[in-house]
Amino acid sequence: QVQVVESGGGLVQPGGSLRLSCAASGSIFSMDVMSWYRQAPGKQRELVAVIASGGTTNYAESVKGRFTISRDNAKNTVYLQMGSLKPEDTAVYYCYARLKTASNRPWQGNWGQGTQVTVSS
Repeated sequence: QVQVVESGGGLVQPGGSLRLSCAASGSIFSMDVMSWYRQAPGKQRELVAVIASGGTTNYAESVKGRFTISRDNAKNTVYLQMGSLKPEDTAVYYCYARLKTASNRPWQGNWGQGTQVTVSS
């Protein structure tokens, strides 16, 4: 009943910027940490950025200083602002949300479908 929908991916030139969005909908009682992962062809999925409910953030060393994660709790949405993009940033980007559907339900994790980001000239 919970759906996580990502958008904003596409083709961008090196040095360019792109903003990804991830909106969670359905029966959401409480949202905890939200994260962005990415997976390049032939590679394992890696954590890109994390934002806690209180706003604390953490980034992979490879994107630190270039990417910014943020969230809009009222909209159950997390964003990833990507700047100074490099070809090595090319990957499928996935959103992950830790949430509760009710106060008496355990925490669960929901993945988005992924959105393709291609950095190329």
